[in-house]
Amino acid sequence: MEPILFYGVPEGCSFGSIVALEWSGHPYRLCRIEMPEVVAGEAYRRINPIGETPSLLAASGEVFSQSLAVLQHIARLTDDPRMGPRPGAPGFDRMVEMLAFLHTTFFGAFGPLWLAFEGAQGAEKEALQALGRKRVRNAHAQLETLLDGRDWLAGEGPTVADAYFVGIARWNEFHRVLDRREFPAVDALYRRLQDDPAVRFAHAVEDGLPARGAGGFRGEIALDAVLERLAVAA
Repeated sequence: MEPILFYGVPEGCSFGSIVALEWSGHPYRLCRIEMPEVVAGEAYRRINPIGETPSLLAASGEVFSQSLAVLQHIARLTDDPRMGPRPGAPGFDRMVEMLAFLHTTFFGAFGPLWLAFEGAQGAEKEALQALGRKRVRNAHAQLETLLDGRDWLAGEGPTVADAYFVGIARWNEFHRVLDRREFPAVDALYRRLQDDPAVRFAHAVEDGLPARGAGGFRGEIALDAVLERLAVAA
């Protein structure tokens, strides 16, 4: 069975995993998980007990989650250079460093804004929004420093770190925090990635538009159908 990526909409951080799968050229399917309704439901918790996306049902039948793990698994499926350096190869530690920064500092900076969006009211909402805006600005400034004149986060071309970045960075538009042009290197990287066919594909998938992948995409599969498969396999 080909891998199945469970991706969250709207605005899921699983966006980067879709991009990475497209780059890999490896056969895969997608399973759309609506947030917050489906992701918190009993059916999806049979896939991911803590109710988060992304999750990946690997070809081996193993199910695991967290973008760092999913991206590293995808990277092992192919020798495409966009998967980044292999463990021990020059540049691998840089890529892991950037993934860690994105997964903690950059992702986490938007946390207060998501809490405000998801139902906070009054003074609590205002405090969360103020904190989130401050953290997002600081995280962009830090990333600008880490780029230090580079065109890509790690190496001479895009890697899974850039795929993850583009899925998180778009949250700035959703929450209307800052003008990304204040951070020229970050802005240039974001704009460069918007022209990538895999990024355009991921946007179309999330928007529910007809999308043609690079060759590995085998279509969408419903959550109920996945659970039926797993029940039969058991």
